[in-house]
Amino acid sequence: MKKKAKSNFWMVKQEPETYSWDDFVKDGRTDWTGVRNYQARNNLREMKTGDSVLFYHSGKDKAVVGIAEVAKAAYSDPTADDNQWVAVDLKPVKPFEAAVPLAAIRYDKRLSALPLIRQSQLSVMPLTKDEFEAIVSMGKSKKGRK
Repeated sequence: MKKKAKSNFWMVKQEPETYSWDDFVKDGRTDWTGVRNYQARNNLREMKTGDSVLFYHSGKDKAVVGIAEVAKAAYSDPTADDNQWVAVDLKPVKPFEAAVPLAAIRYDKRLSALPLIRQSQLSVMPLTKDEFEAIVSMGKSKKGRK
């Protein structure tokens, strides 16, 4: 029996004025291109098909708004002149019932080591399973619906 590959967890940041969660859902899938930070690029290279991704609205919103999935692992970024840059394809999975604001993330002790807090400019970051699950639980309504 073949072992299932370990799933990884990630967060991507995007200004909603540029490309929002609603745009993402309407498109049904998108190529995550244009990343020009070496650490973020290295994180993109580590993404595997099926990995879970939190979608964070940066800019004025500053909140996690939904869950996505890696639909295609790293490939050469078609928007780059240099083949060292990579892109991945993402697809939306589900929106949060309640956006999880940065302020709530900052005050949750379980999330104190989160790159979102420690490296606020990083646009693609790894999460632990526990960090991912903590943020997902915060995004559910108080009524406990899924």
